[in-house]
Amino acid sequence: MTRALTALGAAGAVALLPLALAAPAVAQTAGAEVRVLHGIPGTPVDVYVNGERALDDFAPGTTTDDLALPAGSYEVAVFPADAADGSGTPVIGPVDLAVPASGNVSAIAHLDAEGTPTITPFVNDTSAAAAGSGRVVVRHTAAAPAVDVLVGGSPALTNLTNPNEDSAELPAGTISASVAATGTTEPVIGPADVPVVAGQATIVYAIGSLEDSTLGVLVQTVPLSGGDGPAGVPAGSGGLVDQGGLPTGVLLATGLGLAVALGGGTALARARRQQ
Repeated sequence: MTRALTALGAAGAVALLPLALAAPAVAQTAGAEVRVLHGIPGTPVDVYVNGERALDDFAPGTTTDDLALPAGSYEVAVFPADAADGSGTPVIGPVDLAVPASGNVSAIAHLDAEGTPTITPFVNDTSAAAAGSGRVVVRHTAAAPAVDVLVGGSPALTNLTNPNEDSAELPAGTISASVAATGTTEPVIGPADVPVVAGQATIVYAIGSLEDSTLGVLVQTVPLSGGDGPAGVPAGSGGLVDQGGLPTGVLLATGLGLAVALGGGTALARARRQQ
């Protein structure tokens, strides 16, 4: 199992993908394949890139399509939905970010451990799995303390903190997974059946807030080298679940294959919660 913490730097890039096409000042060189996920409960937003609106009324629990974002530098700011011309106090940003020339990354707008909106990009590991196996990745992007991931009731990934990830390569099949506070076995999310598909990474994001009782999950699938699995499907307008279980629609239908191979370090984007 591998623990990987990705710097928040390229985060803003995720939210500005569409707008990048409207920025002629940026060289239209090779770019990264990017998908953006909205994991902040109850907060529709407008995303501005280089001062222009790129995403309008971006709803919680939804994602963009995969987009090729030209390499370059962008300024990104996230405002409450329908803010006039990007006025007022941003929910996140503004953030200056550099987009590399290639890569596959998932970028998620979410709450940090203290409940402050932020954006974190994760570089997706698309290396091949062993024959007949798939990869399960769990990413802690919820306002909650450290958690353990239980498989069949026993800890499989332990002491996972926001915004970290951990992963395991498993034989194809179905596992019963749940999330519990570190050192305990009482689920705060799940249990739920999670499919492990050969040649595919199944990425599970814990989102929401423990304090506000909005914990839930979003799930993304990414094909691995040599595999032919789907790159993921947008989750739609839902995506949050109650603490009793994970809906099959969310587990099977969320897609956030965002590409952003972080190059050279970009500033962390941690902003204040909207007043």
